[in-house]
Amino acid sequence: MFKKSLTALALGLSLTGAMAQDISFGFISTESSQNIKSDWQPLIDDMEKQTGLKVKAFFATDYAGIIEGMRFNKVQLAWMGNKSAMEAVDRSNAEVFAQMVNADGTQGYYSHLIVHKDSPINNLDDMFKNGKNLSFGNGDPNSTSGFLVPSFYVFAQNKQDPKTLFKVMRSANHETNALAVANKQVDVATNNSENLEKLQGRQPEKVKDIKVIWTSPLIALDPLVFSKGLPEATKTKIKNFFYNYAKTDAREKEIVMKISKLSGFKASTNDQLKPIRQLDLFGKRNKIDADTTLSDADKKTKLIEIDQQLAALK
Repeated sequence: MFKKSLTALALGLSLTGAMAQDISFGFISTESSQNIKSDWQPLIDDMEKQTGLKVKAFFATDYAGIIEGMRFNKVQLAWMGNKSAMEAVDRSNAEVFAQMVNADGTQGYYSHLIVHKDSPINNLDDMFKNGKNLSFGNGDPNSTSGFLVPSFYVFAQNKQDPKTLFKVMRSANHETNALAVANKQVDVATNNSENLEKLQGRQPEKVKDIKVIWTSPLIALDPLVFSKGLPEATKTKIKNFFYNYAKTDAREKEIVMKISKLSGFKASTNDQLKPIRQLDLFGKRNKIDADTTLSDADKKTKLIEIDQQLAALK
């Protein structure tokens, strides 16, 4: 009986160890999950072969689903934008360990506002003047290029609130917003240079119907994050895989090119998120400064708190 108990215990420990090697890889919903899976599955297959980990793709309908998935340990590894990575680091025990690298050597990508090619809207002034007659496709609230960057550079810096500026506002992923503009279902929408380039390869006839009316400053390329709770040996396997992937192998290079015209991945840390934290805090500061419901004392206190947080990031 005692021997059987020991055997059962050993089996249980073995199964627990095996389960710890199972990795759920989360993907932000920049476009349809079918397209994302098609692009990333070859890399996932290689990851399983090269690390010995069992890797399963995890898709959610919005960015929050991936962030919450990490929080409750349903997701241990994820590709995210900088804004969603910031949320995951702050709320979901995540840490940045890698960053995408563009094949052409550029260090980032751009947020855009887009309209149909036949639209009379050609710039931000045109958009602001005609906002009450326009429908607006905003990005996911946890998207860097679809929400955070345009929220600050387009709206906060021009003292505009998209909720009151436009006739109608809705939120969707990049692909949905681009197609909605091309099909004249929405007048103005957020997007980014990476998504428009991918759409050019899949549906070039749609991209021909899209006009860019605003381009942001450069945004740092997307990070990869994993859970701090992973065993160190597992973290090392994951790091080694991504840091060395597509460095020399021609087939691997083709795979990362298809994902997002990448040359591969490089080491990174949470420090990558500092500019995004600054943008987020600047946006909050502008909102507080414009809030007429706050007393002067409350407003001063809140502004001092944000200024202290901004100073700590320098």
